[in-house]
Amino acid sequence: MIEVKDTSAADADINAESNKILNQEEIDSLLGYSSEDEGYHGLKTGVQAILNSSMVSYERLPMLEIVFDRLVRMMATSLRNFTQDNVEVSLDSIESMRFGEYIDSLTLPTLLSVFKAEEWDNYALMSLDSSLVYSTVDVLLGGRRGTAAMRLEGRPYTTIELNIVKDMIQLILSDLSTAFDPITSVNFVYDRLETNPRFAAISRLSNAVIVARLRIDMEDRGGKIDLMIPYATLEPVRELLLQMFMGERFGRDAIWENHLMEQLWDTDVEIKAVLKEKMIKLGEIAKWQVGSFLDLDMQSNDDISLICGDVPLIKGSMGRKKDRIVIRVKEKAEHNG
Repeated sequence: MIEVKDTSAADADINAESNKILNQEEIDSLLGYSSEDEGYHGLKTGVQAILNSSMVSYERLPMLEIVFDRLVRMMATSLRNFTQDNVEVSLDSIESMRFGEYIDSLTLPTLLSVFKAEEWDNYALMSLDSSLVYSTVDVLLGGRRGTAAMRLEGRPYTTIELNIVKDMIQLILSDLSTAFDPITSVNFVYDRLETNPRFAAISRLSNAVIVARLRIDMEDRGGKIDLMIPYATLEPVRELLLQMFMGERFGRDAIWENHLMEQLWDTDVEIKAVLKEKMIKLGEIAKWQVGSFLDLDMQSNDDISLICGDVPLIKGSMGRKKDRIVIRVKEKAEHNG
C-alpha cells in the first residue's frame, strides 16, 4: 500500500522561513556597508546612520547664517581691492560635523590657518585649498588672465606664497570680525599657518564643529575656503546666535523692566497691621465664648508691623486722628530669610 502525502503546505512553510532570512547584500545595506568597496557609503545608511545621527545632529544657529552672508558680501569687496581683479565669493554650505570627520575630509595639499577669537579665548580654523593658493599668487604676481594657474605638485609652498596667503587670511579675518559686529564684538587674530592637519588640532576629534564652505572665483581661476569653528568656541555667544532675528532678546529685557516698574506704582496691594502675635492652645480657643477677652500683653508704646502677604514691610506706632486709627512709620521691618 502506497501512502501519498500532501507536501504543498510543508513547502509553503519552508519558503516562508527562507523569506525571513536576510541575504548578505541586505545585511550590508542594513549595516551601512557597500558591496563595491570595503568602506562606508558616501551617504551612510542603516545602523551606521543611527549610530552617527546623535553625534552630528547639533542645534541650528540662525544668527550664524546671517554672519556668513555678511562675510560673503564683505569678502567680495575686500578681495577685489586686494587682487585688483574681478572676484566673486559664494557660500556653498554650512554643515555640522565632528572635528575628526572634518580633518579626514581635507584634500591634501592644503593650507590650514589657526586663528584665535580673543574675547572668547578659543581657536578656530581656516583651510585654503591649493588651487586657491596658486590662483591668488598667480593673480598678484601678474599671471595672464584666462589661463589656469600653474600648479606644481610635490613641492612645499615658498616663503613668497605663504606671505601672500597670510595677507589674504588677515584680510578675511578682519571681515569676519566685522561680520560679527551687529551681534557681538569679537576680534579674530591670526595665530599660525600649518600644512599638516595633525599640527592644526585645536579640538578633540569627537567635538562638534560647524563648517562654512566658501567658493572664490577669479574669472577662470579660484578655489575654496573652509571656515571651521568649534561649538565650544561659540559657547560664550551661543544665546545670541540662537536668536531667530536681529535684536531678539533673551533673559533680561530693559524695556520690559522699565514698563513693569511704571505699572507697579499704580498697583493696589492689601496691607495688614499686626498688633501682636501670640501662640494659643487649641483647647483654650475651644473654650472661647461671646464676650471673652484675649489678653495680648501689649503696652501703649509697642510697635505694630505692617505686612503684605507674608512679607513684613515697615514698623510703626498706632495712634488716633479724629475718627480714624493711624500708624506712624518708624523704620523698615527686618526680613526673616
